[in-house]
Amino acid sequence: MKIVAFIPARYQSTRFRGKLLALIAGRPMIQHVYQRSKGCPELDEIYVATDDLRIYDCVREFGGHVIMTDGKHVSGTDRIAEAAEKINLADRDIVVNIQGDQPIFQPSMLSDLIRPLIDDPTVPMSTLMHRIKDDRELHDTNTVKVTVDNNGFALYFSRSPIPFCRDRESKAIHYKHLGFYVYRKEFLLTFTSLSYGILEEAEKLEQLRALEHGFKIKVVETLFDSIDVNTPEDIEIAEQELSQLKNPGP
Repeated sequence: MKIVAFIPARYQSTRFRGKLLALIAGRPMIQHVYQRSKGCPELDEIYVATDDLRIYDCVREFGGHVIMTDGKHVSGTDRIAEAAEKINLADRDIVVNIQGDQPIFQPSMLSDLIRPLIDDPTVPMSTLMHRIKDDRELHDTNTVKVTVDNNGFALYFSRSPIPFCRDRESKAIHYKHLGFYVYRKEFLLTFTSLSYGILEEAEKLEQLRALEHGFKIKVVETLFDSIDVNTPEDIEIAEQELSQLKNPGP
């Protein structure tokens, strides 16, 4: 069984065109993501999946593996499904989906994410959650929240706070969803063939499609957060975070 990571990478972005090529501390963002992925010992191979020659050439220049994919894909999931087919992965091989705009994640997060599919052959898909400690994140619609059952499987994902605490004294803990995913290759192809759901359309959250069609998603809690770079202003935040990692202090 192989474990292969794909980083879906498109040039167009509503809020930040060409952001994956934006320089963070002198290197393109996609290079930071690729090199952090190499820190996960479970990964056999890593590929960038793109439809843009500028990104393709950039990855080749820093020595990474890259696959050209169709330009009509609606989502990154569709893009990595095509890439997984192109390199002829077996049905039971494991596919890791790493977001190209999260350049400062801890590689151990990927190890934690992969583990459920290694330990339990019935788990088709997994993702990550991180405890929310800032109320601003709880009420930010760009921060996706998740709630899980007693076995760690997702009950729902939402842009609204879940669970809603009716009473002030409620001790409920809230979690944000981090957009890293792992699939068995056979389930990845199943997922991309499913029809869109009502909840997915309402929340604009692709992962709800799996829940609406009755599939389970294992959600692993991580102690580490991962920042998204969505605007040019986020570059400075990413550089500050990177500097703290390099200079952890006393």
